[in-house]
Amino acid sequence: MSTMKLLKPLWILRNGRKKKLGCSVSTWSPLATAFNTRPNSRPIFDSLKERTGLFNKPELTTFEGFYTLKDQAIEATDRLIEEATNSPTRPMVEIFDELSDTLCKVADLAEFVRIAHPQPHFARAAEEACISISGVVEKLNTHKGLYEALKKSVENGTSGDKHLAELFLFDFEQSGIHLEENKRKSVVALNDVILQTGQRFMAGAAKPRRVSRSAVPQNVRHFFSTEGDNIIVSGVYAECGEAAAREAAYRLYLAPDGTQDRLLDAVLQARHHMATLCGFQTYADRAIKASTMETAANVRQFLDLLSDGLHDRARMDFDVMLKMKKQETPYLDQLNCWDTPYYTHKAKNLLLDQANSDFSPYFSLGACMEGLDMLCQELYGISLKSEEMLPGESWSPDVYKLAVVHESEGLLGHIYCDLYERPGKPHQDCHFTIQGGKLLPDGSYQNPIVVIMLSLSGGHRSGPALLSAGALDNLFHEAGHALHSMLGRAPHQHVAGTRCPTDLAELPSVLMECFAADPQVLRRFARHFQTRQAAPERTLQRLCASKRLFAASEMQLQVFYSALDQQYHDRPAAPGGRTTDDLKEVQKQYYGLPYVENTAWQHRFSHLVGYGAKYYSYLISRALASSAWNTHFAADPLARRAGRRLRDRVLRHGGAVPPQVLLKDYLEMEITPQTLASALIDELDCHKDHLDTVLKILDRK
Repeated sequence: MSTMKLLKPLWILRNGRKKKLGCSVSTWSPLATAFNTRPNSRPIFDSLKERTGLFNKPELTTFEGFYTLKDQAIEATDRLIEEATNSPTRPMVEIFDELSDTLCKVADLAEFVRIAHPQPHFARAAEEACISISGVVEKLNTHKGLYEALKKSVENGTSGDKHLAELFLFDFEQSGIHLEENKRKSVVALNDVILQTGQRFMAGAAKPRRVSRSAVPQNVRHFFSTEGDNIIVSGVYAECGEAAAREAAYRLYLAPDGTQDRLLDAVLQARHHMATLCGFQTYADRAIKASTMETAANVRQFLDLLSDGLHDRARMDFDVMLKMKKQETPYLDQLNCWDTPYYTHKAKNLLLDQANSDFSPYFSLGACMEGLDMLCQELYGISLKSEEMLPGESWSPDVYKLAVVHESEGLLGHIYCDLYERPGKPHQDCHFTIQGGKLLPDGSYQNPIVVIMLSLSGGHRSGPALLSAGALDNLFHEAGHALHSMLGRAPHQHVAGTRCPTDLAELPSVLMECFAADPQVLRRFARHFQTRQAAPERTLQRLCASKRLFAASEMQLQVFYSALDQQYHDRPAAPGGRTTDDLKEVQKQYYGLPYVENTAWQHRFSHLVGYGAKYYSYLISRALASSAWNTHFAADPLARRAGRRLRDRVLRHGGAVPPQVLLKDYLEMEITPQTLASALIDELDCHKDHLDTVLKILDRK
């Protein structure tokens, strides 16, 4: 049992009064102690231990093991194809799920190693494995015999799990396998165009803008990097305190780019053509079919309803920001797109009334992991236990390994935590599935293996990594994805854990952010890393309140992004690159600030490729999470009954149950555009007093 179960908070609020419960310091749990120390190298006696491979796979003691794993997967795939197409004796979905599991075990592992491994030869071998497995998948997607066998089993009622069988069929038909040969070949070619062109667009979206020094006003040139006679603009400088520098960065970085426009237009044209070949009116219809919202028309209705509800609320936010701007620069009386991130950041600092360095010591990495462990124990009856790794198991010496253990079910899976920044590591916070859960023929369960990746600094001899408010949210968000995998017990890996529609997959992670913004939860683990004193109540209240500031305007921006994504994908793409005209039209309808002439913000919006008609999913997930929080957790965030209900009705199933059915059962409400839009507006109104708090602070300045 973790010592956290035995701790009591220093202060609690009863009838509006603070009461002292006990001593002000307490000992760290073994988990917190482990994560408050950053391992830099493996002990010398590791050389005496038996070596293993990456993720405890014996084949991966060296990079050549990827070739072995690839060959084994291809051999197993050929055997399973033969079984499926020659009078199989078991349900077809069992064969298909074994196919999926066989390939994903190599592809998912290789994709992670390709991105994260610091040694080039491992990364290259992993990339080659990715390419090889992608070729196998393409072969399967175009295998007519395999498709016909699956389709026949569905018609005959011998497929097994019908929902899963239909998902496999849908995957096939998205590749055009059901079409006549010429059309099928066109779909394959269009998919390739989308992949190649999309990668080029994403690379260009992040590329710094190089301009002549003369293009930048002399009074702000010192804010930018220089290279000879050129100035390098690497972003929009959103938090820069100089208004003229923010404007210059915005206009220069987001200036129209002819190459990006052609690439985006090519992607949109290819997507629309492919969708119509496969029998859909638009690409949005194709992308949204299996999601919670089910149709593009439902998504558009949701965005329109939410936009109507946000109009006046967002205007109030903008009015406050304009007041702040006038106080700072009386000669400027208009709020612009380059101002909102700066004043949002400034207002949050004003509300905190202290520097980040004043509250981050209460959120050391160890304390935050202790908080996650406390949540897991209270809600689900599971513990996070730090495990020592064998030599060769990790790709970097500063990675942690957690065993997830249930109080009655035993080991549920493993989470590897790659949390620190290092040279060459992508600066992104994300979750990777290495091995999906699956019920095995002998009745045992193949436990999931996942990785949480963050980019924290610190953790050296000077002290543990200290998390900012944003880093705390990100840790809890990615932990939500990991727990989705750990707590899932779907019988088939193809739909286990986070292998479900995007809007459903983000529900557990967004819900975890609610816990990270609740004082009742934070006061259970927020303690100073040196003194172990509990965080002052005032600090916790201000920290949580700061996360709600200007929420309406931030949500309106997300609606604008989502509506633009839908506009591009919910109708035939206009030839000749009219994406900026569409941007102007959508911004006028959905956002409270005007378009800035001679800019093309969409050329930097890489999510148009990655999400493609599904950017709205985050808003849906937030609406679902808000409904779940208010219905089941707000009154008592640590209630076991609420955790049990979430696991039994949502997390356990992954994508094995249609999302509409699953969510209606869990939330006990109809999942419609109206109910979801209302949930988000209600969430904003629950926190409307925070804007008044900001106004009072500004009046005191």
